[in-house]
Amino acid sequence: MIPAIAAEWLKLRRSRLPWITVAACTIGVAVGGLFMFIGMDPERARSLGLLGTKAQLATIDASWPGFLALLAQICAIGGVFIFGLTMLWVFGREFADHTAKDLLALPTSRGTIVTAKFVVAVGWCVLLGVYLAAAGLIVGAVLRLPGFGVAVAAHGLGRMAVTALMTTALTVTFGFAASAGRGYLPGVLAMMAAVFTAQVVAALGFGHWYPYSVPAIYSGVAGVGQPPVTAFGHAAVIGVAVLFWAWTMRWWNRTDHTR
Repeated sequence: MIPAIAAEWLKLRRSRLPWITVAACTIGVAVGGLFMFIGMDPERARSLGLLGTKAQLATIDASWPGFLALLAQICAIGGVFIFGLTMLWVFGREFADHTAKDLLALPTSRGTIVTAKFVVAVGWCVLLGVYLAAAGLIVGAVLRLPGFGVAVAAHGLGRMAVTALMTTALTVTFGFAASAGRGYLPGVLAMMAAVFTAQVVAALGFGHWYPYSVPAIYSGVAGVGQPPVTAFGHAAVIGVAVLFWAWTMRWWNRTDHTR
């Protein structure tokens, strides 16, 4: 297992994916910081041309609780694409680069290979979540946002952590789609379907039940009008992750890879 994980990590480290995903997280934190900067002094932002006709940005809660809540929402929405891209690349690249058959010819079990891929993909997503939180703390300190406290930080960072973990768990779906579809495109289609259905189900008021809507609802994207996420919603996220993990393992173990 350790050599398999080391090999998958080497593939990831030598690719452009780490730079792309870190850049995406940096942009997300920068946008959040910009919103806080506007919310702290709307008149100054308007004079600088930052506010313009988007007057609704002036109602932003420019404080540590508001900023941490915004970062959790960025993690829920952007994480689907950033974390999902990681999972897509880890599995889809083997078929795009025509290395899947070579990989399975190694004296390593298929289950070990798939597990190593999941470990590396999930591990990198966790590191991205840590980077997002650390960068957010730095930006908040630079802006000197009011309302900081140990309890506030613990609550805000805890919500970010849970949101990131749930979002990462759901990306297992895209790993299965990239495997079963033998490439990136089926995984991308699965990602788009997950995002679309999550929006529709949440708009109908059932987002707290639907696993792909749960991270966004939990982060507070939908506002106060949505019912809170229940234990069933959290269990549904875990169930989806376990189910697609098992399907991915089964597919790699039983599919005819000579085609």
